[in-house]
Amino acid sequence: MPDSGRSIARIALFAALIVVLGMVTIPLPGGVPITAQTLGVMLAGTVLGPRRAPLAVLLVLVLAAIGLPVLAGGRGGLSVFVGPTAGYLLGWIAGVVVIGLMTRSARITWWRTASAVVVGGILVVYLFGIPVQALVLGIDLAPAALSTAVFVPGDLLKAAAATVLTLALSRAYPPAFGDSPRLERATTDARTAA
Repeated sequence: MPDSGRSIARIALFAALIVVLGMVTIPLPGGVPITAQTLGVMLAGTVLGPRRAPLAVLLVLVLAAIGLPVLAGGRGGLSVFVGPTAGYLLGWIAGVVVIGLMTRSARITWWRTASAVVVGGILVVYLFGIPVQALVLGIDLAPAALSTAVFVPGDLLKAAAATVLTLALSRAYPPAFGDSPRLERATTDARTAA
């Protein structure tokens, strides 16, 4: 398969992963459900990197925009882009870029990966999500931020899972990371060992 075909397949695979992880949800007051969907977003950032991961997220958002039930709890349609979760959805795009940039810069380590998924997958997403949630619900930023506190423990667990899964995948199958410096080092190490 040519490189562009391989890239398209990887983008589609991670878009599908994001969708599947959003199918199990726990609804909460305030309109923002607890879901594993952000785990898929974090993994897209660590594995696909800063160029391909936003394309996977954009694919999911385009599918949602045309009405397919691809978001948490089977939601879709243009209404999700004017609801309380709209900022979080947009934050996914910026978040995966940050995750990809932080994890692609050097050899993979647990602390670099964990930092990337916390900063990009939680902080950046919240920076987009909380103000939009406050605006849509007609409340101040402080109560909106406080209402988001219920998500922090779950998001930290997802960040830990993304870190563990990324480290395991990098050891088990370095080609999953495409053009990452990790792949180049793994290939060089394999040639040296042979």
